[in-house]
Amino acid sequence: MPSLPLYFPFQVLSRSSAMGVRGLQGFVGSTCPHICTVVSFKELAEQHRNKHPGCTPTIVVDAMCCLRYWYTPESWICGGQWREYFSALRDFVKTFTDVGIKLVFFFDGMVEQDKRDEWVKRRLKNNREISRIFHYIKSHREQPGRNMFFIPSGLAIFTRFALKTLGQETLCSLQEADYEVASYGLQNNCLGILGEDTDYLIYDTCPYFSISELCLESLETVMLCREKLCESLDISLADLPLLACLLGNDIIPEGMFESFRYKCLSSYTSVKGNFDKKGNIILAVADHISKVLCLHQGEKKLEEMLPLGPNKALFYKGVASYLLPGQKSPWFFQKSKGLVSLDKEVGSIHSDPESKQEVPMCTDSETKHGVPVCTDPESKQGVPVCTDSETKQGVPVCTDPESRQGVPVCIDPESNQGVPMCTDPESKQGVPVCTDPESKHGVPVCIDPDSKEGFALCTHPESKQGVPVCTHPEPKQRDPICTHTEIKQKSPLGADPEFKLEAVICTNPEIKQEDLVNMEPEVKEQVTMVSDPEILKIARAHHVQAESYLVYSIMSSGEIECSNTLEDALDQALPSQAFVYRPVRQRVYSLLLGGDAGGASTCPTVKEWFVYSGNPLRRPDLVRPLQMNIPGGTPNLKLLWLNQDPGLQAHRLDALLGCFDLFSSREELQAVENPFKALCCLLIYLFVQVDTLCLEDLHAFIAQALCLQGKSTVQLVDLQLDYIDPRAVQLGSLLVRGLTTLVLVNSACGFPWRTSDFMPWNVFDGKLFHQKYLQSEKGYSVEALVEQNRSRLTKFHALKAVVCKACVKENRRIVSRQHWRSPQPGRWGRQGAGAHRMSSEYSRAGQGQHWRDQGPGNRQYEPDHWRRYSSSSGKSFHGRL
Repeated sequence: MPSLPLYFPFQVLSRSSAMGVRGLQGFVGSTCPHICTVVSFKELAEQHRNKHPGCTPTIVVDAMCCLRYWYTPESWICGGQWREYFSALRDFVKTFTDVGIKLVFFFDGMVEQDKRDEWVKRRLKNNREISRIFHYIKSHREQPGRNMFFIPSGLAIFTRFALKTLGQETLCSLQEADYEVASYGLQNNCLGILGEDTDYLIYDTCPYFSISELCLESLETVMLCREKLCESLDISLADLPLLACLLGNDIIPEGMFESFRYKCLSSYTSVKGNFDKKGNIILAVADHISKVLCLHQGEKKLEEMLPLGPNKALFYKGVASYLLPGQKSPWFFQKSKGLVSLDKEVGSIHSDPESKQEVPMCTDSETKHGVPVCTDPESKQGVPVCTDSETKQGVPVCTDPESRQGVPVCIDPESNQGVPMCTDPESKQGVPVCTDPESKHGVPVCIDPDSKEGFALCTHPESKQGVPVCTHPEPKQRDPICTHTEIKQKSPLGADPEFKLEAVICTNPEIKQEDLVNMEPEVKEQVTMVSDPEILKIARAHHVQAESYLVYSIMSSGEIECSNTLEDALDQALPSQAFVYRPVRQRVYSLLLGGDAGGASTCPTVKEWFVYSGNPLRRPDLVRPLQMNIPGGTPNLKLLWLNQDPGLQAHRLDALLGCFDLFSSREELQAVENPFKALCCLLIYLFVQVDTLCLEDLHAFIAQALCLQGKSTVQLVDLQLDYIDPRAVQLGSLLVRGLTTLVLVNSACGFPWRTSDFMPWNVFDGKLFHQKYLQSEKGYSVEALVEQNRSRLTKFHALKAVVCKACVKENRRIVSRQHWRSPQPGRWGRQGAGAHRMSSEYSRAGQGQHWRDQGPGNRQYEPDHWRRYSSSSGKSFHGRL
């Protein structure tokens, strides 16, 4: 296959937080284009079948990298062309399955704390792009060009469900998806990884293919060879993680090693000459690794050769984040001071006499933190090390000859003796004990009741919380691997009722526990948020299988995020979706975290990283749960999730309506046919919540949903709009965010409604809604809106009656825009409008505040009862409606 002759652009595709190594994208295209080779998936699949008979060629897909490639509809500004998008996904999947290739899709499920700053930086950058988009719409009354393309809200969420509907294996990560993608590809002997992230050039995994260069008709794309990259840089594969961190990535800020890179460049360019500054920086750093660092490795520790300073912990975490299960780094093997001989000091516990191998680093696939393993100088065997955070000494792990499992042993700093095991009075089994050097109290190991494996608990000096350390169940094996599958099946959750950490945390022996970035806050938050182990296990399974949205994040860490939405920061007549749906989320928090006794009043706050105008995202909003207003109060989660009694479906529906505070409209909604039931629930909530929505808006929403049922994909593609209205753009995004909120509520309540009933390709089309909105604004009759279809007309009046009747129960009468009293300064302007029911929701001290003035990111939002208020006087608009 020929090499790619031209510059390879490496388009940065939309994803939640992964972007890759700084400067490597351009370097590959301009300096090392020979690492890019055109390949045919058909030929590769055939070669794979010949080499592995009976094994289906599998490509693991980083779905977040592919969203822009998949979204091919011409229109993107109006809220999403979901029928067209679903059709494009179906064609994509069919093309691969027709040639016998299996696809496995991974989606980002969490934003890691190490990458929160990078996530915030990109959200703020997106805000500036969105402002330019709305400025263009107002100036030109048309959609901007593709150069300003912004993916529709909810695209990643609904893509998961679309792929599952198409029968594809779809998974949601428990951390940054790129690590799980790389791990899956390595462990399952996959044909390759399909994505667009230069991190895949750093991981030592299966081949990496570019989604942006994929030609679907021929199934040809570009393969990027990391071996050729190493040849060009004169380094080894094991050096790539070090190179990535020295250049800067999503964990290591670019400025951390800026002066170091320029020192390398100064030395390098004096010999080579500076042809391309950015490319030569990469060449210079690689040259320094191969000629300087490797030369002195063994004589000096890495931190003595690099200007790490206070960033040592972060740097090691960054390097370890690239090590997949079973892999090790030559830069981590340091001899720990104070490491005693296990044969001499611990006579009753022996190592495996047959194993003569060094044991490499154990990498936890959830936390990406490596557990370095030191070699006992006498036994010549690998000894996994747990680090004491105060003494900085390595704590060896021995092997129990009977259980064949790793038994952590902590050394008393005064006696240098291995601490003996105590016996669990219930299980009668030995429980290893780690001694706190200050308190001298034993800290037991958490034993998994299913696997009987130990998770050694090392105590954090400040939080005093047990931090589990990976132990290997098979000491005869060369590599103590903590695989993704093992962690899911053998999680320490539930092993000890007092032990409620979500994930196994592995640390480097050279890193102080207290130095780990954000480690203590994470541990404390997880301890307070984790609910019943059985319930958490179900939430985790739904999360991993991409069947829910945000539920597991709320229950495990109490922290959630939502990316940018197409909202006009200068139009304050419509509130941000972050505020509109916050009361719904608050009731969901009460349901998921309320417990059996105290209810919402005893629930901890949830950290919300939601993007809205004026929010600098310096810190999360602390949002308190809100009690449901349904008979019996907030229902029991076990009853909703575990009880299979058919009669419980009614209780699940009550809980769902309770989250929207629409229990009083239960009967009216039950009478609505699918798929309009969920849409009506959402419309009722929106029109009760936001007073600046009018009758014309309601007509447009209902008419587009009804007309969508009779439209083919081709008809929707051919639909043309007279012009683009910025308010309609924002309304389209607002409704789609409501549909994602329905996904959250439905999964939290035990799935009372079919998910398909509120998938956008069944109830919403952005361009069709925009057309109906423009027609409604021009005064079109209802008959014209439903395109003179008698059946649709009947349904239109029925659905409108349900929404209006429910709103009247909430003291909200929906009227036409022309009925607003005039003049009302700001009623549809920038400052005075936007009276809605959220004003008193968030601050007891500021009831009646306008939503724009609530202050981002620094106050706790209280669960007070809410009412609709005017931004100018604090009085209700009801008298004017």
